[in-house]
Amino acid sequence: MTPKRTVGSSASSSLPRRTLLAAAAAAGLTAALASSPARAAVPRVDPVRRQMRGVWIASVVNIDWPSRTGLDASAQRAEFTRLADEALERGFNALFVQVRPTADAFWPSPLEPWSQWLTGTQGQDPGYDPLGFMVETAHDRGLAFHAWFNPYRVSMQADPSALVPGHPARVHPEWTVSYGGKLYYDPGVPAARRFCQEAMLDAVRRYDIDGVHFDDYFYPYPVAGSDFPDDETFRTYGAGHADKAAWRRHNVDLMVREMRDAVRAVRPDALFGISPFGVWRNATTDPLGSRTAAFQSYDGLHADTRGWVEHGWLDYIAPQVYWHIGLPVADYAVLAPWWADVVRDTGTELWIGQAVYKSGAAGQPAPWQDGGELTRHLALNATLPEVGGDLFFSAKDVRADRVGDFAAMRTAHWYRPVLGPLPVRLDEGPLPRRPTVEVRRDAETGTASLHISAGAPGGRGVPFRYAVYRFPRHPGNHPEGEYASLVAVIPGGKQAVHHDPDTSRDCWYAVSAVDRVQREGRLSRPAR
Repeated sequence: MTPKRTVGSSASSSLPRRTLLAAAAAAGLTAALASSPARAAVPRVDPVRRQMRGVWIASVVNIDWPSRTGLDASAQRAEFTRLADEALERGFNALFVQVRPTADAFWPSPLEPWSQWLTGTQGQDPGYDPLGFMVETAHDRGLAFHAWFNPYRVSMQADPSALVPGHPARVHPEWTVSYGGKLYYDPGVPAARRFCQEAMLDAVRRYDIDGVHFDDYFYPYPVAGSDFPDDETFRTYGAGHADKAAWRRHNVDLMVREMRDAVRAVRPDALFGISPFGVWRNATTDPLGSRTAAFQSYDGLHADTRGWVEHGWLDYIAPQVYWHIGLPVADYAVLAPWWADVVRDTGTELWIGQAVYKSGAAGQPAPWQDGGELTRHLALNATLPEVGGDLFFSAKDVRADRVGDFAAMRTAHWYRPVLGPLPVRLDEGPLPRRPTVEVRRDAETGTASLHISAGAPGGRGVPFRYAVYRFPRHPGNHPEGEYASLVAVIPGGKQAVHHDPDTSRDCWYAVSAVDRVQREGRLSRPAR
């Protein structure tokens, strides 16, 4: 996920829903369908009512957090709290946080050492549980927490002796390969693959995460003039495969499919998805590919990203389409529609990875300097019903926003609140109970304060978020049939308060509870 390379809403039935949205777009009816509910009766609202708005928080080489090694526990917690607060203020609804960047852990793992990116010394206890703290901090703010793992990368340097004594890569040197100045677990060694899976699943079992996330790193990016040194591994394990490339793709496929199965067995409501390199194959190589002339993940990284969608192995795919509109070798305006075609009628969510790190950066071409490229990207996305949101790399660049690109995009496209995405496989679960709401108005200004109470006792029934709807008039006994504005999506809890600056004493409110999966329950009784 490190910026390192340049190129040389859901419903209960995915097939009908996707088909209807595509047809509606052609007929100019996308807005009406996009706001239609999956199961719970909710008011008619302006589009878009569901959308992923995610931000990556990278830890490798201290890209985002911690900002540097050696910070004490209090400083690390303060930094992450600030990132979470900023994410909420800027309209994000999900954090994608790198917790296993280099075969080391941001939690007290029994299988791998503490990460060097915490303290500067691999294996050194940071004095608290970072993953536990981050999950709690995100959830307290109504932010989904997706744990981001790098499956195979062991170290950013190639010398195994530089790893902490007892590191699994030192105990099992037969699992590892040095390549391009870095150290990796060999994806073709079954024991190494199983170990990596267990190392990641330890966190999935122990922490209440909302998703498991991989980025674009599978087999490493090729080094000019040097092939990944796995000849011996291929001789040992490659029987039955036409060539080494097919065997390598098989190895990566096994990692993806087996992790999908394991995550669903351990934590059924957690999402499993991948953010791959933005080009699968070029059409000049494969007629099913995109009209691009770029590096190809299928051939270069042995990652059959299109195939994973076809097989149904992912809840979502978030291709890193990190290029501007009009770039001849990899045009955003070509790739976004290509990926929309890939996911159509599959039930796999499509979120686009956005390169906010390029905005205003020295050396980037003119489209990244005018403060409007991200706005253009999301305007194009809005014409593609299959695009369900975006992820932004990365948090420090969102904060810097050097030429105001993110702020302009937010003004143009994020001016309405949204619920998070609801993948079709999770739509049929139990709905949150109906909350109650009391409206208290300031005697002078008429400003409304909504005092919301959960409709269910006990921890498991506490809503993750509340959706606040405002009606221009009394909606009667069936508010779901009336037009309303979704004016806020706020953190949940047993009680919550929302202040609405609207001064019209004629408006009415109703509130729904939203669970961690993003299922929305029945509206409260209207109140004024």
